[in-house]
Amino acid sequence: MSVTIRAQAILLDMDGTLVDSSAVVERIWREWASEHSLDPAEVLAIVHGRQSHESMAILLPERPVEENLAEHWAMAARETADTEHIAEIAGAAALLASLASLPHALVTSATVPLARARMEAAGLLMPAIAVTAEHVRASKPDPEGFLAAASTLDVAPDECVAFEDSDAGITAAHRAGMRVIGVGAGAVQHGADWTVPDLSGVQVTADEEGLTITLSQVV
Repeated sequence: MSVTIRAQAILLDMDGTLVDSSAVVERIWREWASEHSLDPAEVLAIVHGRQSHESMAILLPERPVEENLAEHWAMAARETADTEHIAEIAGAAALLASLASLPHALVTSATVPLARARMEAAGLLMPAIAVTAEHVRASKPDPEGFLAAASTLDVAPDECVAFEDSDAGITAAHRAGMRVIGVGAGAVQHGADWTVPDLSGVQVTADEEGLTITLSQVV
């Protein structure tokens, strides 16, 4: 089934949407879970899409904020240095190339160094506009990042379409008033408006009235 969507701008998550970083994320968070005597499955169910200090606050509610922040920056440094098995989500490079001259932005819970490291490792172009961890006070599922990106692009939130994979990310985009294309089989259960297996079946074209997004493979 093919679906056609009209929009004025496209907002893209990174991890799980453009970049397959699952091996690194799982390896580092499993180690963290073991260090804190937590169930790795419970930890991994929480962390996707969020900044690490906010995940830590959920998983260790009694721990001081200062400790979470300190460990957050230490973990970000580890993640930035570890690019083993980082790969492009199928179709990501072609999609980004097609968006080069069109209104789009990256909206990620990663820091700038981490985002650049993972995008480079996956062989992907970093969008000129990127809302990262340094630019927001609250991470996904809070809509702040998506709203900031829409404001920077000078596009109304309801005229933006977000590409996301996680529960936190899809919730954040919906709270911002945006339509959401879920990426990957796991996105089906998180309430995206449409879901595609990867980005290989996504095409974006432009005319004087805006963007047309065509999804040739809808789950």
